[in-house]
Amino acid sequence: MNWSPEQRELADRYTRLEDIPTEARRYKCHTCHFVVDEIPCPNCGETHLEIMCPLDHCRCSHTIVERIEYCPLCGSPVCPECGSHDVVQISRVTGYLQDVAGWNAGKQQELKDRVRYSVV
Repeated sequence: MNWSPEQRELADRYTRLEDIPTEARRYKCHTCHFVVDEIPCPNCGETHLEIMCPLDHCRCSHTIVERIEYCPLCGSPVCPECGSHDVVQISRVTGYLQDVAGWNAGKQQELKDRVRYSVV
């Protein structure tokens, strides 16, 4: 992923999302699907909001990409074309495709550590 200089600076400044100062944080509300600046969500009142990675821009126009990259700040899967965190990662498991969001942390790490080869 080709991060912009501003994005690189953010990734170098913070090592975890929790290190971002409260006043600089943005949050994703998975109830009303808005990005908000405060808790609780002013639209629906939800209090369990996800801290939004500052490298995420939430605007991926790509439908399917053949590989995935991971965010240097939060470790989430990102679109290798535009860097959006708004992706669904699937993998072929025992002959069928499955969304990996429901996998436990160990299985997701195993997926990140896989070595991929290209046969020409």
